[in-house]
Amino acid sequence: MRSRVLIGCVVAATLCSSGAALAQKSGGVLRMFHRDNPPSASIHEEYSASTVVPFMPVFNNLVLFDQSKAQNSEQSVVPDLAESWNWSEDGTELTFKLREGVRWHDDLPFTANDVECTFALLTARGRDKLRRNPRAAWYRNINYVHSNGDHEVTIYLNRPQPSLLLLLASGLSPIYPCHIPAAQMRKRPIGTGPFKFDSFVEFERVKLVRNPDYWKPARPYLDGIEFTIVTSSQTALLSFMAGRFDITFPWEVTIPQLREARRPSSGVVCEATSMNNSTNLLVNRDAAPFDNPDIRRALSLALDRKAFIDALSPGEAEIGGSLQPPGDGLWGLPPDKLAAIEGFGPDVEGNREQARALMSRAGYSRERPLSMKVAARGITLYKNPSQILIDQLREIHIRATLDVVETSHWFTRLDRRDYAVAVNTTGNGVDDPDQAFYENFSCRSERNYTRYCNPEIERLFDIQSAEPDLEKRRQLVWDIDSRLLADGARPPIMWNRGATCWQPYVKGYVSHVNSMFNGFRFEDIWLDRP
Repeated sequence: MRSRVLIGCVVAATLCSSGAALAQKSGGVLRMFHRDNPPSASIHEEYSASTVVPFMPVFNNLVLFDQSKAQNSEQSVVPDLAESWNWSEDGTELTFKLREGVRWHDDLPFTANDVECTFALLTARGRDKLRRNPRAAWYRNINYVHSNGDHEVTIYLNRPQPSLLLLLASGLSPIYPCHIPAAQMRKRPIGTGPFKFDSFVEFERVKLVRNPDYWKPARPYLDGIEFTIVTSSQTALLSFMAGRFDITFPWEVTIPQLREARRPSSGVVCEATSMNNSTNLLVNRDAAPFDNPDIRRALSLALDRKAFIDALSPGEAEIGGSLQPPGDGLWGLPPDKLAAIEGFGPDVEGNREQARALMSRAGYSRERPLSMKVAARGITLYKNPSQILIDQLREIHIRATLDVVETSHWFTRLDRRDYAVAVNTTGNGVDDPDQAFYENFSCRSERNYTRYCNPEIERLFDIQSAEPDLEKRRQLVWDIDSRLLADGARPPIMWNRGATCWQPYVKGYVSHVNSMFNGFRFEDIWLDRP
């Protein structure tokens, strides 16, 4: 795992993350700036940290990744609404014994029926429907879910899938109540979690208050959490440095901004980590000019990934394949295997010479360049790499201009495939190949924005998913990743890192290093103010 960067009160951060025996204090409201307006409060209908960060504290899962451990793995899965679980001998039935005495925030009891209803939503088998279902691909292997009384439920699978437990542990996998319609969950969610929803004023704030009847003794420590929406990252950081906020939005402090945050006089704690988020390209393979495989190949060969990193995240971002690089990530291709794939080797000029030859064969040259637009969402995380991409494409006879798309229209444009090339970021909810492969590359996935479809490779998704032997599965995963990269399915540019900062009196916060969606229960955070 790459070492994390600690800035400011190092001793305080070490005590905090190690769980040292400090006397936790109850009370106080945690103030966090929020990067933008959450599209809704319904986690199951969104795929954005803008929704997960403020609303994950409202809910519980069946199981959860240990909030005190930075790296999510099978070993860090702990009980939540389920007290225990066990697999059938053939690996196709996963049975949960549920916690008794848990109540929803409106005081109705939580039962196994709520688990059934949640999976009826996620598999589109119930009367109530989700407006969007970005994680339908996660649960395509579920045959049905059945309860045995109020406190036991079994998930029946079509084939073995050992990683299902990890998918259920993500912050993207809360249990919803049967008695609340999906439409209400978008505006006024009801959960069983440590904090209750208080208010959501669009473009202004989200406010949560302590759940006094939470099933976990002595939790949460905080009286509430207030998220204030500040869309200018520089304004937000300056407000934090001035003491208006206790903590920044996760990973929203850029690596260059750390110079300002690390001023000795500030006294704040900052931690720069990875978060299983990549900047990548979406290529419309079904429309000219990228219906031509030679031009798609030239595009991949044109990329100088190190130049992107040097300009945007000096010394911090990483080069990797379709899965988070090894270290913080558990499944990514080793550097030697990655470098052997065309376009990923160190000879950038040699790659571009090949690209120019391919462009020439397609009829393009310096005198007769290909003109096109690069689409980018109207925020810095997308626009800055787009400008670098445009500069690099000039090296292979492509003259591109930037097409900035407002956030409210971005996903509509992607759904319509109204672009030639788009600069995208992909945040993975779980560090497991089942999530990354099925969600981003399977033919029918809602999150497969390019509609890339290769039935031969997709058949391998099921084979690796059912493989119980870890090392055999790893070899299968590396083979699949190599094929996706060679096919230019979603060319990765770099794997991003960002920083989170907090005031020294904030205790108990741990940045997770291989998911940007799983570490925001906030029930263990406390404020050590005098």
